[in-house]
Amino acid sequence: MQKVGIIGVGQSAFVRGYPGSIKELAFEGFREALTDAGVMPGDIQASVICSAPEYDKQRSPAGVLAEYFGLNPQPTFYVETLCSSSSTGLRTAYSLVASGLHDLVAVIGFQKMSEISSAESQERMGRGTDIQWESPFGTMMPAYYALHARAHMEQYGTSPEDLARIRVKAGTYGPMNPLAVYRKPVSMEQFSDPESRMNGAVSSPLRVGDCCANADGSSCLIVAGEDWARKLSERPVWVLGLGAATASVNLTGREDFTGLKAAREAASRAYAMAGIGPTDIDVAEVHDCFTIAEMMAYEDLGFAQPGQGRELIREKETYKEGRIPVNVDGGLLSKGHPIGATGGSQLRTIVQQLRGEAGDIQVKDPEIGLVHNIGGVGLYGNVSILGR
Repeated sequence: MQKVGIIGVGQSAFVRGYPGSIKELAFEGFREALTDAGVMPGDIQASVICSAPEYDKQRSPAGVLAEYFGLNPQPTFYVETLCSSSSTGLRTAYSLVASGLHDLVAVIGFQKMSEISSAESQERMGRGTDIQWESPFGTMMPAYYALHARAHMEQYGTSPEDLARIRVKAGTYGPMNPLAVYRKPVSMEQFSDPESRMNGAVSSPLRVGDCCANADGSSCLIVAGEDWARKLSERPVWVLGLGAATASVNLTGREDFTGLKAAREAASRAYAMAGIGPTDIDVAEVHDCFTIAEMMAYEDLGFAQPGQGRELIREKETYKEGRIPVNVDGGLLSKGHPIGATGGSQLRTIVQQLRGEAGDIQVKDPEIGLVHNIGGVGLYGNVSILGR
């Protein structure tokens, strides 16, 4: 089993209505990653294409993208675990490279959410749960995460203001990210102003400001074996640990609603593989599809004890200058959430942080970074740990 590194990363701008095709959209992230790695399409020995197919009008997009990118006749694989698809893509590419089957693999995530209407998108999200026992009752993503928020508040005394503080943090860094959908600062006052859109009800206790937005976008990682990584890159970022887990799709099968068991299990496996613990993480990207999701991630990842995640955000410990910087690229709350591209975007941010290339959002001298990427309502959990 050879050592595996990431030698190139790329991402398109995340936007609300991309005017081109999915091929053109996905190519934007791919092109940047190739340039970053200093390789050509002909150097890629295999590709892993990642998206959630229910949002795509194109059936079997992997073959279509491979042809458009000039990757034929090399093999291509299609991977889907809902919102965590492209971090599952990294896990797949890692396996292909570490085994020696391929030396250079591209992980390409994309989603053009605007191909369908908002109502259609919500209906498809609802079908990410059990279509026999839950989704027929009208459950949607905001309602599911509202259940988690309410449980966290009831058990630990977390307040709506604590969740608002997470959105304010996202609004601190979103304006610094030129690829983000929402690039406006957010204030606590907006959450108490009855005229502010941020304060609009969605699913109690979650408000508009607590929810991320759908987006169109793409991301790409170039993954290489150790020999190729050292030959092609002066600054490879190494994959130290990968953890993945699943949980009951029906919430009636969950032990509690104050965290995500799949995230806790994935984190435990990733830490064990890397031989480290939560205190060794210097910078993190977590799946903040809703503000409560980031709060639970603090605790599921071991950055705080259960019920104490609120103290991290109250003390600004998850800001860039804090003890454990989290989502200093604005997170999904500012960047938007193009489902298949999200994990790759998170990984791109951590690679740039570890290289010292993150510009205005650069954390001071990080050695180890973590990405927490969730599919569905905690159905799939992926945790990836990278190091310099």
